[in-house]
Amino acid sequence: MKRAIVAAAPLSPAALAELKDWLGINTSGEDATLTAQLRAALETCEAFTGQMPLVAECEDVIAVSSEWQKLDVRPVLSITSVEGLANDGTRLALTPAAYALDFRADGTGWLRMLDPGLASRIAVRFSAGLATDWSGLPDGLRHGIVRLAAHQYRQREAGDKGPVPPAAVAALWRPWRGPRLL
Repeated sequence: MKRAIVAAAPLSPAALAELKDWLGINTSGEDATLTAQLRAALETCEAFTGQMPLVAECEDVIAVSSEWQKLDVRPVLSITSVEGLANDGTRLALTPAAYALDFRADGTGWLRMLDPGLASRIAVRFSAGLATDWSGLPDGLRHGIVRLAAHQYRQREAGDKGPVPPAAVAALWRPWRGPRLL
């Protein structure tokens, strides 16, 4: 399975302002670096919790299968398109009768092919995320993202960065982490 972000969530100026306040930075000279640190912290948050913090448009490319397959990202809010992919990469229109969709209580989206036609793979476009904007994020996630971005900014030139995320950030995110199978 291969996931791509088609349209990333916009990062509000409030996020940068919160990080700059945490770090005690009053100038705009480091804004690009700090924004990059926030984006990296958002990705780490998603990897740790298994949930996309801010709503984004995504696309998963999955194998054709009559078995149920789950999408990589959660919580899935809506599936906007399902297309077949031919061996040469050509996109093929699929009717809703060609597949079945299911949404679970934990936000996981599932797809099962009923009639793939000539498709060898399936491209599923969907929107997923916990909040539509920075201020809508739960406090623990938002604060953890700011703390991780600040930590990475402060440690950017140090050789030993320690665990990522640091224990203080992991503690903030742990309630949002789904169960993991080993």
